[in-house]
Amino acid sequence: MIKTYFYNHSEQKMHHDMDLNSLHDFLLSNEDLLWIDLFNISNEELQYIAQLFNFHPLAIEDCLHHSPRAKVDAYEDYHFFVFHALRYHEESDNEITTIELNVFVGRNYVVTIHKQPMTSIGKVAAACIQNKNYMNQGADYLLYSIIDGITDEYFPILDRISIRIDEIEDEMYEHSMELVTEEFLALKRTLILIRRVILPQKRVFANVGGRWLFDIREENMPFYIDLQDHLERIADSTETFKELVNSALDTYYSIVSAKTTENLNILTIISTIMLPLTFITGFFGMNVPLPFQHSPYTTLAIFIFLVVLSWWMGWYLRRRFIK
Repeated sequence: MIKTYFYNHSEQKMHHDMDLNSLHDFLLSNEDLLWIDLFNISNEELQYIAQLFNFHPLAIEDCLHHSPRAKVDAYEDYHFFVFHALRYHEESDNEITTIELNVFVGRNYVVTIHKQPMTSIGKVAAACIQNKNYMNQGADYLLYSIIDGITDEYFPILDRISIRIDEIEDEMYEHSMELVTEEFLALKRTLILIRRVILPQKRVFANVGGRWLFDIREENMPFYIDLQDHLERIADSTETFKELVNSALDTYYSIVSAKTTENLNILTIISTIMLPLTFITGFFGMNVPLPFQHSPYTTLAIFIFLVVLSWWMGWYLRRRFIK
């Protein structure tokens, strides 16, 4: 599916669903802005767009194959971006997945390419039909609007992860080791994937020595500074959550180790108590003549002795090893 949105600066009007055969007319003025959104398109449609704009084959190849890292490539008269949105499904086996977004940004056009529906694209597209606020400030502002929408979707995910960490810190005293360990590992995988998405994306918008990696209008720089701040906050949050999960996991393993040691102590006490009892009963159970073996009081005396010995050993060992 190919959707087109065009802002005519001279008319101060928005148009959509234009015929791309008149592409040259849409790109005549630097004040106008053309946005083409390609969703779940075929290879033929992608090649058609590539020929219209003369996009580099390597950039088109990146659009056809999944790229695991965000990046920006500079070409002669446009920039090519790769970004990733996140989808969070807590009850699914793959609880977090990525959706790739490829963006071509030229002087007065933006081309977005994605295989799955994206909330941020849908919101900006719906707003563009109603008004011109997203497209009358240049291609760089439209790019900001789209990426800012993607970034805003990270925060609810991080909020839910924060709640899950609190929940699992309470549950690790109640649930089985297998369940708690599985939950910890799922959280660690989720945080690793978020960091793998965020850190390269943060570098795309890095301001190194007062210079950006791509052209930004001076009036739009505050928006990108704010976006950079959001990405920094997300990166810091994932690092904090990673440390919390590792700390909670270490605590849980310490609890398990302590319980195991306690159980071993109890088994050791039982074995220690049974050892002399077994020896005494084995000694008097020998099939040989023994003193006082015909007296009924001998059995009573041995029984009382065994009870007293068991009680004394139990009292001593509990006092000595269980504190």
